[in-house]
This record gives sequence, C-alpha cells and structure tokens, in this order.
Amino acid sequence: MAQILSDKELRRYSRQIMLEDVGVEGQEALKAASVLVVGAGGLGCPALQYLTAAGIGTIGIVEFDMVNESNIHRQILYGANDIGKLKSIIAKSILRNRNDKVNIEIFNLRLTGENAAKIFAPYDIVLDATDNYETRYVIDDACSESGKPMVHGAIYKHEAQVSVFNYNGGPSYRGYNPPEGAKRDNPDPSQLGLFGVLPGIAGVMMASEALKIVVKAGDILSGRVLIFDLMTNRYYTIDI
Repeated sequence: MAQILSDKELRRYSRQIMLEDVGVEGQEALKAASVLVVGAGGLGCPALQYLTAAGIGTIGIVEFDMVNESNIHRQILYGANDIGKLKSIIAKSILRNRNDKVNIEIFNLRLTGENAAKIFAPYDIVLDATDNYETRYVIDDACSESGKPMVHGAIYKHEAQVSVFNYNGGPSYRGYNPPEGAKRDNPDPSQLGLFGVLPGIAGVMMASEALKIVVKAGDILSGRVLIFDLMTNRYYTIDI
C-alpha cells in the first residue's frame, strides 16, 4: 500500500500523531478532509491558521471584503501593508507559506442562498465565522440540506459562543435561534467594541471542533452551546 503521508509530513505532524486519539490514521484523515471557512475576519483568521497547521488537506475561504485599519487588532492574518487589499488573497498567500501541503481555495464573493449549495458541495465541514444572522441562516440551510456539520462561532463585546450544528442528526442553527426570535439589528462591533483576543479564542475553539469531527475523537459540541465571558472567566454550556 502506498504511503499517504510523506516523510516530511510525518515529521511535521509528529507531536499530533503521538496522540492516541489521532495517530497516523487520524493524520491521514485530516489530509483527506476538506473544510470551508465562511468569513476570514476575527473568527476566521485563527481558525484558518490552526486548520492549516494541523494538516487539513483542502481549505476553502469565502470572503469578499477588503482589509481596513480597524480590522488589524483582531484579524491576525493582516497587517498595515494589507489595508485596501482583498482578505482572501492575503489569507491564501500567508496560509500557503505556513503549510505548502494544504490546498487553499478562495471564493471572492458574498455567500447567498443561490450560490451556497454549489460552493459547499466539495467540502466535508463548514465553519460559520460570519458576523450576521442572514449569512448564518444561509449556511445552516445549505448544511442541513447537504448533511454537512456547521461549526458556529459568535462574539459580543467580551462574550463568545461556539457550537456544532447539523452533526449526525443534531440540532440546526435555526432550531437553536429561530429567525422570528433573533435580534435582526446585527450590532456593529465598531459601535459596541470588543477585545481583540476574544475572536481569537473562539476561532481556535472552532478549529478544534472541526479537527475532532475529522478524527472522530472527543466530545463534539453538538446539541450544546459553549459560552464564555473573558471578564468573569466563566465558561459554561447550555443544552439546545
């Protein structure tokens, strides 16, 4: 049987492969996996970096926005020289430099109900790293219809939440947060403010859930929402 992981990959991921929950078989599963990240902002930047570092074989990025100066304190893939440039292009360049064994695909467009199914089709898992309800429902609908897990993250001031929807018949985002009950005003962080580290922590947790799904290990946040507050150091889960 041909070796799936190269000698270089075996060395690179050696600390990860040592884990009983991963091993060579798990690392091969990561290489064979494909993950789509919708949004390359505060949540997407850390998630993308850790998915790339972990050896996910194919990573897709859906992002149409350009870098502005107020992004830089929390969107850690970008710097001052990137202002005015497309986030997806910058992210792909940096991620490819971090791990040239990962295939990075970019979609410079706004996700809609019309294009979501086609974009999602080749991917195993979708990360919702967006900041508005409308796109979250688009992601949830497309994941529900295609049977793909949706790893969700959201932030508010110094609070964040992470969950996994549509996993093995588990609850959907619409079930957790029905449109008729959701706040539809989408508060703007520029008006509310937020700690730059907050989306970093949530984004890493989102990457962790995606990796656990791929290697089929650990306790997946399906049917539960993890909520944490940086000001009080309170971490707790609620059942859906």
